Amino acid sequence: MFLFDTYALIEIIKGNKNYLPYINSKVILNTFIFSELCYVLIRDNYPNVDEYLIKYERFLVSMSPSLIREAMKFRYNNKKKKLSMTDCVSYIQAKELGVKFLTGDKEFEGMENVEFVKK
Repeated sequence: MFLFDTYALIEIIKGNKNYLPYINSKVILNTFIFSELCYVLIRDNYPNVDEYLIKYERFLVSMSPSLIREAMKFRYNNKKKKLSMTDCVSYIQAKELGVKFLTGDKEFEGMENVEFVKK
C-alpha cells in the first residue's frame, strides 16, 4: 500500500517498467494528486482520459485541516528543496496513514518514508 504521487501514476500509465512492481499495490490518492493527474492527462492529450480518472477517483482519501497545516510547516522547513504544495501534503498524509509515499521526484530521494523509483 502506497500513497501514489502524480509522477508515479503517469509513469504507470506510460508503462514504465520500473513501476511494474507497484501496479498491484493498494493505491491511495488525495484530491491534490487527483487534480494534478486530471491536469496532466488533459494537458498532454492522453487518450481515454475519462477512463483513467474514473479508475483512480475511487482511491481518494480525505485529509484534515491539521494535516494541511503540518504539510505547510514541512514545506516551509524544506523551502530550499522547492517542494510543491501537492507533494508536501501527500508526503505528510502518507506518514499520517502509515504508508510510504511512492514517487520519482528527485527532491524526495533518500527521505524517510519514501519509496523512490527512478524513471
